[in-house]
Amino acid sequence: MKHYSDQWINDWCLDNGWTDLFQERPGNYWAFPPGAVMPEPIPTSVLRSIKAAKGWCQEERVVVWTGAIAASISLLLSYFTHSPMPLVFAFACGAVLSALLEVEEI
Repeated sequence: MKHYSDQWINDWCLDNGWTDLFQERPGNYWAFPPGAVMPEPIPTSVLRSIKAAKGWCQEERVVVWTGAIAASISLLLSYFTHSPMPLVFAFACGAVLSALLEVEEI
């Protein structure tokens, strides 16, 4: 799952003189620092500060809303069917979605 918007990283690169931004794999951004001849990874501290300043990206918002809707529907289904199984589904869905929202350490 992408935790950073490409536009956020691109804006930071433009502000700091880094060029030719590319993403090697999800969450691993590389670019050419000012005056460099080899690309380097965008520092993890920079990615964390961007994330702290900007918050959730669009994909993360969709995941959170999906979890909230699934929990609400499960609550209603559990009430009307007098069965705990929809709540078990909501718990499992919440566990998976919370793992998706976890930012991997590099």
